[in-house]
Amino acid sequence: MSKQTTVYIGLGSNMGAPAANFRDALRLLGENEHITVCKVSREITTKPLTGKKQGDYLNAVAELRTDLNGQQLLDCLKQIESSLGRVATSEQWLSRPIDLDILFFGDRIIDTDSLTIPHRQLHLRSFVLDGLCELAPNFVHPILKESVSVLADRLNDGDFYFDSKKPQLISIAGVIGAGKTTLADALAERFNCEILKEAYSENPFMPQVYAGDKTLALDSQLFFLRSRVAQLSSENLQPGRIVISDYVIDKEKIYASAWLDSEQLKRYNEINIQLCESVVTPAVVIYLRLEPRLCLERIHSRNRPYEQDIDLDFLQSLDAEYERLFSDWTKSPLFRIDSAECDFRRTDCVESLAEKIEAYISAVI
Repeated sequence: MSKQTTVYIGLGSNMGAPAANFRDALRLLGENEHITVCKVSREITTKPLTGKKQGDYLNAVAELRTDLNGQQLLDCLKQIESSLGRVATSEQWLSRPIDLDILFFGDRIIDTDSLTIPHRQLHLRSFVLDGLCELAPNFVHPILKESVSVLADRLNDGDFYFDSKKPQLISIAGVIGAGKTTLADALAERFNCEILKEAYSENPFMPQVYAGDKTLALDSQLFFLRSRVAQLSSENLQPGRIVISDYVIDKEKIYASAWLDSEQLKRYNEINIQLCESVVTPAVVIYLRLEPRLCLERIHSRNRPYEQDIDLDFLQSLDAEYERLFSDWTKSPLFRIDSAECDFRRTDCVESLAEKIEAYISAVI
């Protein structure tokens, strides 16, 4: 008897009776003498990925044991899809009675004209990763070298897909002093791409605001908002091209809330909503975490005059707001990184992170 391999497949359906389609597909798989259906995850309902006007999808993951090779298993899955009414087509994102995808074939990496394993976008799909976590949470992706549970945490129940028609924006977030600009510079060099930095030195109001003049706080926040919206506008970023920003536009409200009184904040929020409609959503966000105490040490060390009045209480309040912002972040995959444990002045640290990021973007490099 040939060696048995543990395989994970994804099941999807949004036509007919999806749950019944799953039962039929699993029955047909079990009837094959070369396949044993071991476990099946719970079913998850999701919206269509691309926003098309389709019915919701039912999704699940199944663990199989088989002595077939990858191509033989793919052929078997295609036959089952056909027998259950799926019509073969080259067009993507169509409704379907059943979709059977090989996610992992043991720890093998297969890349042929007809078969790519691991599935190229499984790490972008919470509905796949959640099913895998239920069946095998410690299974390690053979290319990304991370467990499916780590990959799932990065998505926070969001579902994403490659879109080369959009700018591949990589945004770096974190409290003042967390190391955003150091990492942004290093990644921009690694990817040979444009970098968008916060225009601190160009803000004519900020030194007075940091010194305690709250009458200029709204002017200062609107200066930053307008400059960053201009940088991140969809009209100014090229489709498919990587660009790095050392901030996320969402943090604007954090700082506005910290600096503005109630009347100023009301006015600011009205303008923020209007201006941010044209801003590009990041393909990936990197959130640098660093204890506020260490951030304060870095701020004092770099000795920017306008920052020297920042105190620990202020940094702790910012830190709490960043944690709140990213606790339920679903706009993009999110990398949480302990800045104290990574020295992004080192090439190996930058390269390790860059290789992971590349798996999450669809870019023209």
